[in-house]
Amino acid sequence: MNLSIIVPAYNEEKTIRSVLEKLKTLELLPPFGKEIIVVNDCSSDDTEKVVRDFIAANPDLSLKLHSHPVNKGKGAALHTGIQEASGDYVIVQDADLEYDPAEFNILLKPVLDGYADVVYGSRFMGGNAHRILFFWHTIGNKFLTFLSNMFSNLNLTDMETCYKLFRADIIKKIDLKEKRFGFEPEVTAKVAKISGIRIYEVGISYYGRTYEEGKKINWKDGFRAIYCILRYGLLG
Repeated sequence: MNLSIIVPAYNEEKTIRSVLEKLKTLELLPPFGKEIIVVNDCSSDDTEKVVRDFIAANPDLSLKLHSHPVNKGKGAALHTGIQEASGDYVIVQDADLEYDPAEFNILLKPVLDGYADVVYGSRFMGGNAHRILFFWHTIGNKFLTFLSNMFSNLNLTDMETCYKLFRADIIKKIDLKEKRFGFEPEVTAKVAKISGIRIYEVGISYYGRTYEEGKKINWKDGFRAIYCILRYGLLG
């Protein structure tokens, strides 16, 4: 089996190499192999050059680069990555250092045990390390998860998490629309509507960034998330 790791990247020249180094040395639970798909969302810095140099230095690594000619947003980058993925399962890895790829195996375990089709990595459960940052950001995340759960009838603790693992045949059939951070509530609402799907949640670590360190999501994305929860939760 193969795991497709989608890395959406926009102006991440400072961290993208470190992420790729982690992914290169990552040992997944057997029988999983890996492919890495970086989607450069028209970065204005040297993100693309860093990735191309990394590919040149690691010719044996299954690493593909796709570049958008214009900036479209994280959701659009994920759409591209999902379309290009050839693995049996798909997972999202941000191009920063907020999440640790070594914890992919925590998400894979329910799959390998035969329990799960979709696994979310929650920053709000378990005893893993968490950087202490923004009070209102945490409250906002919990509110959005609560609202999402109301419409999806799920009991997630972290709908907005980056770490979402999907069976490839499931995620490829979902008609995704949201181009920016609305991907999270949209995909959650649409996955929840699939009959017979088995969704699990596991605790993960979180090494959050400040806005000075490159964090991009803002209050406007929060309002868009509310719209997406209502839009896709009610109408699909």
